[in-house]
Amino acid sequence: MSEDRRDERRNPRGRQRGAARSRGQGHRSAQAPSERRRRTDPARTAAYDVLREVDTSDAYANLVLPPLLRERGLSGRDAGFATELAYGTLRLRGRYDAILARCVSRPLDRLDTEVLDVLRLGAHQLLGMRVPAHAAVSETVALCRDRVGAGPAQMVNAVLRAVGRRPLDEWLDELRADAPDAVTALAQVGSHPVWVTRALREALHGSGRDVGEIGDLLDADNTPPRVTLVARPGLVDADALADGAGHDVRLEAGRWAPTARVLGAGTDPADVPAVADGRAGVQDEGSQLVTLALAAAPLEGPDARWLDLCAGPGGKAALLAALAAQRDARLVANEVQPHRARLVRRGLRAVPEGVVEQVRTGDGREMGSEEPGAYDRVLVDAPCTGLGALRRRPESRWRRTPADLGVLTRLQGELLDSAVDAVRPGGVVAYVTCSPHLAETRLVVDDVLRRRDDVTRLDARAAVRDVLVPGAQIDLGPDDGGAGGLDVQLWPHVHGTDAMHLTLLRRTG
Repeated sequence: MSEDRRDERRNPRGRQRGAARSRGQGHRSAQAPSERRRRTDPARTAAYDVLREVDTSDAYANLVLPPLLRERGLSGRDAGFATELAYGTLRLRGRYDAILARCVSRPLDRLDTEVLDVLRLGAHQLLGMRVPAHAAVSETVALCRDRVGAGPAQMVNAVLRAVGRRPLDEWLDELRADAPDAVTALAQVGSHPVWVTRALREALHGSGRDVGEIGDLLDADNTPPRVTLVARPGLVDADALADGAGHDVRLEAGRWAPTARVLGAGTDPADVPAVADGRAGVQDEGSQLVTLALAAAPLEGPDARWLDLCAGPGGKAALLAALAAQRDARLVANEVQPHRARLVRRGLRAVPEGVVEQVRTGDGREMGSEEPGAYDRVLVDAPCTGLGALRRRPESRWRRTPADLGVLTRLQGELLDSAVDAVRPGGVVAYVTCSPHLAETRLVVDDVLRRRDDVTRLDARAAVRDVLVPGAQIDLGPDDGGAGGLDVQLWPHVHGTDAMHLTLLRRTG
């Protein structure tokens, strides 16, 4: 090449340009190198935005994510990726924080929460999903630049590379080895707060189960549940639940409840016409069982008027109303919060006219004094910590504290007292919680029974067995011959349901 041609390819600073740029065909980005890869894909962005909404607004991921996916037009594999990334990160946050703490040079609570959420998402891709390490790191760094800024991106890159240098098994072995005690090791590896892990272990023992099951229970809490539908009796036959749905809708019979059908993977409940019009609904099989058991419990006297004392959001009320319709009974549904009362009304839309006497908005603690002895069956689905539904609402485990128990157990006792006052002598009360915590279950009931001489415990186990699918053999734990041998405690790792508790009581005077 001649010296003249070389001069033509030099820029004004004397640096030689490439052939393309000398012809005016080249392009140089106006961005600095750290700015050139600022955006990540929409699925990761959606997952990040869900985590931020959960953190800043105390929102529930299962209420935030579906509308967000629709709004952004994400479906198929992208929607599935965003769902697993968001829910998986929330479930395993404790495990990932324990690992990240070993890779970050400062305490995690000194990091901006936005940066910490980015790191958690990256850790889940590296250790909990089948994402190649280079993609997990580069895409998460891009997410950081896009949503947080370029400043922390270098730190995010270094931390995630450190996380990715070791497989998950090695990290878990290190967590176990470094833990100060066995419960802390279980909590970190199983991604539950220490106090929750300890409470679940005590609940297993209190139910007569082997405390060695705690690892399986924590694992079950970290496994996404399949979607279960309830076919409301008299409104739709369970075997006909898929009628009118598309060919892609697949349903399997439930393990325990004759009303239960389990959706195949990837099937949207909205694709089932009976769900859309209220003849069926989405309801955990354990929730169905305890409701069916109340309706099956033996009564002394009439069976004409039922009460759901804490009815929102309405799943149990709708099943009760369908059962009441078959017996010419009527249902009153009470809910203290107006917006949840509206959800109850919507859930009852398919029930025949005249069955639902009223959906009222009021304090359930006052029902016993307002209508003493007015009901034959009463359901108290008491507000609780929700420790029995952690697989369904993974963020709940990080929000609840032991301090919540005092407020909740006092409320639970007051509601149960009101329910006993509201039921007539010979009538039945079902005390239900979606928590196995002994303070919210047996101890609440024992305290009420200790203060009253007009109520006795019934055999809830017999009532549950009476409503099972024919031939089903359910493990309800050992019968210790005491009060605990009459109650029912379901478990995710044993029954595949939420950890629902059921006590049945009869008013005696």
